[in-house]
Amino acid sequence: MQIAKLVRGLVAALALVSVAAHAALGDDKPLKIGVTAGPHAQIFEFVKKIAEKDGLKLQIVEFSDYVQPNAALAAGDLDVNSYQHQPYLDNANKDRGYKLVSIGQTIIFPIGLYSKKFKTLEQIPSGARLALPNDPTNGGRVLLLLQAKGLIKLKPEAGLKATPLDVIENPKKLKFIELDAAQLPRALDDADVAAVNTNYAIQAGLVPSRDAIAMESLKSPYANVIVVRAADKDSPVLKKLLKAYQNDEVKQFIKKEFKDSVFPAW
Repeated sequence: MQIAKLVRGLVAALALVSVAAHAALGDDKPLKIGVTAGPHAQIFEFVKKIAEKDGLKLQIVEFSDYVQPNAALAAGDLDVNSYQHQPYLDNANKDRGYKLVSIGQTIIFPIGLYSKKFKTLEQIPSGARLALPNDPTNGGRVLLLLQAKGLIKLKPEAGLKATPLDVIENPKKLKFIELDAAQLPRALDDADVAAVNTNYAIQAGLVPSRDAIAMESLKSPYANVIVVRAADKDSPVLKKLLKAYQNDEVKQFIKKEFKDSVFPAW
């Protein structure tokens, strides 16, 4: 009997903790939003002004990589993050056991190929060194872009998580160098070609619509998303946040600020 009471007490206590954590999203404390530096941070600073008109306070926290924002959100150090596309989130949940979900789409960054040595894909020589992201989803994304441009051929079953091991035809004998996504702009000094995510390209002073020698199509599954803990997804305050983001003023800001490099996904 005492054990049963203890178990019931623990369950009740955990329920109170859960309710308190959920309620924290609705009190006067600012929502802590994790973003990567560059467009995500810039857009959320604009969203912050719109949200404040509706009584919603935001605190923007910038990160320099793709790993920490999900870890911080899962640990409760953030309330929301906004920096990743759905395939990346799905992979993080699977690999790390996170219980994170998206509540809405934000923007699309077409990934691009850049070079300081060549102005067209046709100029890329045999044996060229091509740097690409080392995370499974963005690396696969680049390989699919290379396949679409006729530079390589992948195993039919490779899918979105293709790796260099899935390349079955490589007529130019490209040499693949896998690096952390944030390091790829710097790789342009050494590699012949680098595939750079648009947020990092813009941060490095590149203009994707001008400087990329090839760009991904907008018709892709890589729209970025606003991500929260699964337990919080129905919170009214998060619905208010999504409304502030998916706003015509924000859409106009994106078009004006980023020209043909970043596109609204809603």
